Amino acid sequence: MLSRVANKIYWMARYLERAENTARLINVNTHLLLDLPKRVKLGWEPIVDITSRHDYFYSLYEEADERSVIRFMVTDLRNPDSILCALNMARENTRTIRDIIPREVWEQVNALHLNAKTNARSVQTQRHRYDYLRSIILGVQTISGMLAGIMTHDEGYDFLRMGRNLERADMTTRIIDVRSATLLPDMSEALSPFENLQWVSVLKSLSAYQMYRREMRLRISRPDVLKFLLQEERFPRAFYHAICQVHNCLVNLPRNEKTLPLITKLQQKLQNSKLQTFNQGKLHEFIDELQLGIIKIHNGINKTYF
Repeated sequence: MLSRVANKIYWMARYLERAENTARLINVNTHLLLDLPKRVKLGWEPIVDITSRHDYFYSLYEEADERSVIRFMVTDLRNPDSILCALNMARENTRTIRDIIPREVWEQVNALHLNAKTNARSVQTQRHRYDYLRSIILGVQTISGMLAGIMTHDEGYDFLRMGRNLERADMTTRIIDVRSATLLPDMSEALSPFENLQWVSVLKSLSAYQMYRREMRLRISRPDVLKFLLQEERFPRAFYHAICQVHNCLVNLPRNEKTLPLITKLQQKLQNSKLQTFNQGKLHEFIDELQLGIIKIHNGINKTYF
């Protein structure tokens, strides 16, 4: 396989996963604002912080109100992390490798991009926002299912899975870091019952709520949520599971001697950590280390294969 082709497959998967994750975030935040009491000023700025685009956002918009953040995160092509930009890049990468992937996948990616672009204005109203974002999520999941079902599981499929899981691992750490720090800051005793909503929203942002309740069978708590989303091996959107998937794909590829030890080191670091003892400062430092680990793995893949 040509390195150019492998690179396109890898980034196609990352951009599709990015679009889906962003749609989940906005959907959950919309519903969360309806559940919290009016005196809790949550707002939309944490959504921008999750993507690390805080300074860039304020260079384009005056304030982080609902309309501005929705536009920035969904339709603004100046933002590389917006849904339309991610889908545009996914479509462009898919277009150049149409002879490598199944034709049905190219058609589905093209249709998803066209639908998202045509109906983009509807996302500004809460009445139509859920249906629009849901169509993005289901569209990406359809593409993932088609790739799993009709694409040959060769080295190209390994690059696809590596891209998807690295993007997923990165978003999981970002959501935990920002949500846990800024969702309900300086909570008074009167608002303590709403702390539960904080961790429910973290789980729902990753579609993990039902699987968490099935696994833990306990009242939702910070230590248990952190353990489930970071260390659970069997849940697809948990950080540890995603890193293990990257490891399994890399084992199938040649010239993996330099990158595999980076993944093993990150796995060991995660499994040896006692997350229940971490305060917010320690958790932030730990997540920074996980994200640096993801960057090193990406750089290793990029240098070796692309």
